[in-house]
Order: sequence, then structure tokens, then C-alpha cells
Amino acid sequence: MWDDLRGAFAGVVVLTMLASCGGSSVRDRAPSGSAAIHDLPGDAIPRPEARSRYGNGPTYEVLGKRYAVMASGAGYSERGVASWYGQKFHGRLTSNQEKYDMYAMTAAHKTLPLPTYVRVRNLQNNKSTVVRVNDRGPFVHNRVIDLSYSAAVKLDMIRDGTSLVEITAITFDDPPGDRPTRQSAPQTAPQVTPPPIDPTPAEPEIVDVNQIYVQAGAFGSRENAEQRSATLTEAFIGNVFIHADTSVYPTLYRVRIGPIWDVIQYDVIVEALENIGISDPYLITE
Repeated sequence: MWDDLRGAFAGVVVLTMLASCGGSSVRDRAPSGSAAIHDLPGDAIPRPEARSRYGNGPTYEVLGKRYAVMASGAGYSERGVASWYGQKFHGRLTSNQEKYDMYAMTAAHKTLPLPTYVRVRNLQNNKSTVVRVNDRGPFVHNRVIDLSYSAAVKLDMIRDGTSLVEITAITFDDPPGDRPTRQSAPQTAPQVTPPPIDPTPAEPEIVDVNQIYVQAGAFGSRENAEQRSATLTEAFIGNVFIHADTSVYPTLYRVRIGPIWDVIQYDVIVEALENIGISDPYLITE
């Protein structure tokens, strides 16, 4: 997405370009005409890789903000806004000095080690894909990952340019027994009798649509939850309610906002929360 961090001036130029289009939902151009993608590639296949010599910090600074690269992606999971980048950066060097290929299943992230494999799930339609993080970014407020064009197509987010997603790292730091291996996989495929041919046309696939909420606090006391709810209401934040979670003991009272339907609405809520000192909202799906 942007060339080597060592080129400070070049980095500032490119990052200024990123910031200038950060207010738009569509950050980049898709390939045009015959160059458009028709056959999507498969997901990136996770495999152990050596940590790259480039783009791994331990810290780096962009536009006056310092970022610390994580020692490992083990246990990393986050929800937020994904964007994508395509033709504008196609062929340029990524942060780990590989050429960016908008047709490959890759992504940019600010702090995960390079490379790291992550599963990205679109919270708005439940579509998911696995990508290989080999770049730094996106350096735009309230964005957590920048996907390649192909990955964005697989998540059905090209039209809107952004989407609410869940990111989960796939690492090899866990005990081997927690992952399938060639030895643990069946050696022979079971015999399966093919189903009879049904002449009636198949029904179109129905994609589940989640109800998405922003959680602005969880409290063991209902009184504290009501105080947080009142604070939100006084800040003119609407659709606030308290969800009593009785699945845990003692009961947790979760203050939520929503449902929300798109990234624009999410951005407005996050900014309103930041204005009153709440900087750790969490996306909830039901």
C-alpha cells in the first residue's frame, strides 16, 4: 500500500493521499474492463513463515503517531471497519518489500507481525475469507484492516468500500493438537452415495444478515449501567438500551446502541463516544 517506511518523504506523500480519501467510503479504484476479476482466488493457506526482516519495527512512526508491532498474533481478535486498496497501489512495494498484488489474498494491518494470516468475517453478511497480512496500514481513523481487491470482492464490500468486520489471527503458536494435521486427517475419503438429481431449480442462497450493535460499557451494577445510558442520552446518542446478560453470574448489564446498519452510522457513533471520553466501544452481533 505504501513503500518502505525508511523513505520518510515518500511515506508522508502516500499517507497524505490516504488521509485525503479517508472521508470517502470508496478508497481506491477497481480494475476496469477486461482486467476485472472473474475467477476469485482461493483463501490464503496459512503456513509457518519466518518473521520478515522488513516492516516489523519493533516500533515505527507515521504522521506523528507511534505504533508498536505485536510480538505475536496469537490470541488476537478485533472487530471494526475494513477498507480495501486496489489499482492505485498495484505493483508497488508493501512494507515487507513484496510487490502488492490486488488479485492476491493479502491485507494491511498496523501492528500484527508481518506476515500473519487472519480470518476476516463480514459482520453484515457473514461471508469470510483468509488473507495474509504483508503490509502496514490503513492509516485512517477508525479503520482496522485494509484488504486486497480480491479479498474485498469475496466479502462483498466493493460497492460500499468499507464494511464492519471481525478479524481473528491464525497462528502456529498454539499446541499442535489444537490444529488439524496431515496425520490427524482421514487417510481415505469415506464413500458417499450421491443424492438423486432433483429436476427443480435450486433456491437462491439466503445470506444471513446480523443485527449489529455498539456496546459502550458492561457493568455488574444496573445503577452504573443506567448512569452510562443517561450519559449517552445527554450526548444526543439515540437508540440506547440496557441488555441484562443473565447467561453469566452475576448478571452483567451491557449498555448498547443500535442496531446499526452501515459504517457511516458506526463512524458517527464512535466519534460521539470519543467526544465524551469513551474510547473502547465494541461491536456486538446477534
